[in-house]
Amino acid sequence: MSKIYVASSWRNKYYPEVVETLRKAGHQVYDFRNPPHGGNGFRWTDIDENAPDWSFEEYAEGLNHPLAQRQFSADLEALEWADMCVLVLPCGRSAHTEAGWMAGRGKKVVVYIPEMEEPELMYKLFDKVAGSLDDVIKAL
Repeated sequence: MSKIYVASSWRNKYYPEVVETLRKAGHQVYDFRNPPHGGNGFRWTDIDENAPDWSFEEYAEGLNHPLAQRQFSADLEALEWADMCVLVLPCGRSAHTEAGWMAGRGKKVVVYIPEMEEPELMYKLFDKVAGSLDDVIKAL
């Protein structure tokens, strides 16, 4: 089966179901919330509880923090490992950057839209948009 990078948000309520469904279908799945190096993934507040209020300078410095570097390395390694990506909406900038990186590498990207949002023209860059997990599985 496939090696899949699931790109989404910490706040996405559909993410755990997507990871579980893909695994039950026999796929290998990278789970950024439970990375292979251990722990429960990365949040900026792991570095500083005031991270949401950082200045630009603090943010730029935070990118070099060892915790940020460790998670970035794990995510990048997983992106390179994966054959394809499932972008699970709603999500933010990082997930879209990851999906774009995968598409730029010629890897298949499926966008899963469990709740209809405003249409996005540039999703035409990706291989498929799916409105159900069954459609995601079929697209893989």
